[in-house]
Amino acid sequence: MNQGNIATLLQAIPLASLLIGRGERILGANDRAVALLGPGLTGRHFITAIRQPTVLDAVEASLRDRETRQTRYLSSAGAQDTAFAVTCSPVETEAGSGVLLCFEDVTHLEQVGQMRRDFVANVSHELRTPLTALLGFIETLRGPARNDPVATERFLGTMQVEASRMERLVKDLLSLSRVEAQERVRPTDRVDLIRLIHAVIHATRPIAEEADVTIVFETEVQEIHVPGDADQLHQILTNLIENAVKYGGPGKTVTVKLAAHSDHPALRGPSAVISVIDQGPGIEEVHIPRLTERFYRVDSHRSREMGGTGLGLAIVKHIVNRHRGRLKVESELGQGTRFDVILPSRAAPPQA
Repeated sequence: MNQGNIATLLQAIPLASLLIGRGERILGANDRAVALLGPGLTGRHFITAIRQPTVLDAVEASLRDRETRQTRYLSSAGAQDTAFAVTCSPVETEAGSGVLLCFEDVTHLEQVGQMRRDFVANVSHELRTPLTALLGFIETLRGPARNDPVATERFLGTMQVEASRMERLVKDLLSLSRVEAQERVRPTDRVDLIRLIHAVIHATRPIAEEADVTIVFETEVQEIHVPGDADQLHQILTNLIENAVKYGGPGKTVTVKLAAHSDHPALRGPSAVISVIDQGPGIEEVHIPRLTERFYRVDSHRSREMGGTGLGLAIVKHIVNRHRGRLKVESELGQGTRFDVILPSRAAPPQA
């Protein structure tokens, strides 16, 4: 196989690939390998091009015993580290025995694995605190406070709070799991948004009254329907309105707006926009891109005190994605926060 044939063959491989031949020198490399390892690869000894001990060991072993080897190659070029699964396959060429190296980018798989590990660690942390508190109170009630009715009543109240916290966390975890499982299946039911918003406001009004917050609904739309899952859209609105009530502060107003657009730029088509606006302290800009991450909290202590699990906005994001919509967040310190849920609509009548 001449140099031209080698180059043609390597270019046809959809992975970064290079061929090492006689004298342990590189006989050819495709464009992807050049982008990964740098220019001027052909003719060089493979040690000077790769330089990572695990890969070098795999190549030398494959050259020696003619067995296929697999290893990892790490690259730090660019904005983030990149991981590659490297396969070293023995081949026969006209010039003698050689090894074909193929580099498969597995960064996304490793990121998914890291996300799973972080998720398990976060869940464990969230459950450990209330469980530790419950075990401590149980031990106290069975020991020093056995015959102390005042302490017993106080501890039981705290235990109920901690048990409720765990219940909310488990409930949100199950909800997140269900939403993720359904995310690729687009809902098709016909949902009346005006009726839905009124129902959610009616359901959350007791919480608002207790927090001394007024909920106001504003719209110029007479009727608008979207293809959706009514229960999940109810969950979105409940979460956003309850958050606005909790973090808006007493004596303030939470405004829910509904608008219809014949051609919204975010979706490039007829859309309904539900906005939930509070008059709270606002959110620093650095936090906004991470609000929908699981267990991410702007103020962890305050969020836990208010019963937050850190999963609510993650659930909102997945539901919006399932409905092929968009979620936008705008906030200004001291001025409040605005969440916009943009959903594709079946019929978006023009505003009066």
